[in-house]
Amino acid sequence: ILGSKNLKNFCVTWILVCIALCIVLLCQLLVRNQDQSSVLERSNTSLDMIEMSGFICGYISCVFYLGSRFPQLYKNFRRRSTEGTSYLLFALAMLGNCTYGLSLVLKMPATTSFQALYFLHHLPWLIGSFGVLFLDIFVS
Repeated sequence: ILGSKNLKNFCVTWILVCIALCIVLLCQLLVRNQDQSSVLERSNTSLDMIEMSGFICGYISCVFYLGSRFPQLYKNFRRRSTEGTSYLLFALAMLGNCTYGLSLVLKMPATTSFQALYFLHHLPWLIGSFGVLFLDIFVS
């Protein structure tokens, strides 16, 4: 029971942090849209608060997404069985992650100079999709 109470508190805290972040980002977007001149003056290579928040959310999402598979892996390993696992759920999740990861790879710009920047900007989502796909292979 203690573990479930801690998990509940963590989930409530996480939801409150996400709501606060959404409010801050919404305010930033409104201020940014009102001042169009700052958008034109901004350097294309610099990261503003909204873009940095997107990266942070992407990496946090990646950590949670990858972490979501470890309880199932641990349970299967401890029981030495995959009994009770929904194979259809994992098959559909694997297909979704594979096609999502491929969509990111196939959208990569043709010019070499932009490929590294594109890769860095999409790294958390690539790790999330292909990393979970790799872990789902072990689950199944």
